[in-house]
Amino acid sequence: MVSASCSLLQLQPGSTGSIYSIEGMNPVLRRRLADLGVSEGVVIRLKGKGPFLGPVTLECNGQLFAIRRKEASLIEVKVS
Repeated sequence: MVSASCSLLQLQPGSTGSIYSIEGMNPVLRRRLADLGVSEGVVIRLKGKGPFLGPVTLECNGQLFAIRRKEASLIEVKVS
């Protein structure tokens, strides 16, 4: 089975992927996401995208949270 890699922002709502890499993000924000359980190898689900280029809602380890689209575009995921 082939896995495709794409930006988290390119996923459709309801899609799930495994985080492949987080590059170019502010270290403070990266640490905050790590505290929420967002790190390489973790399965994450895109729950929805806000209107008018608003934040994206994610689910990771049973927690719901939202991040800006700019940060979501820096998270690479593998979709199988």
